[in-house]
Amino acid sequence: MFQVTPAAAQQIRNAAAQSEAAGMALRVAAHQIADGSIEYGMGFDTAHDGDEPLEFDGLTVVVAPPCQPLLDETVLDWVELEPGAFAFIFIPPNEFAPEPPAAAEAAGCGSGGCGNCGSRGGH
Repeated sequence: MFQVTPAAAQQIRNAAAQSEAAGMALRVAAHQIADGSIEYGMGFDTAHDGDEPLEFDGLTVVVAPPCQPLLDETVLDWVELEPGAFAFIFIPPNEFAPEPPAAAEAAGCGSGGCGNCGSRGGH
């Protein structure tokens, strides 16, 4: 099952409250590209038929059926990559480490609704 850390949930709730997205769910998506790596994205949205709704610390996350297998056991976190530089990262299964893994880059939707969420995709 996809997971969101408490730090990420808090940051997303803060971003929603500061934008026109208050009360909306966070849609999380994943797409496998030709080299086998996975690109991630996220943005505020409404739930659609077939979406899997998940709840994390008062945050509703929705995942479309085609993305569910790619997001299984993935964790969305909000971390300090370097002093003063925070970002969302997607951590795929088997890549957990005390520090953010080098292969997990900040990822997002680029909608502006999540604060620091420029779509760059993680591996």
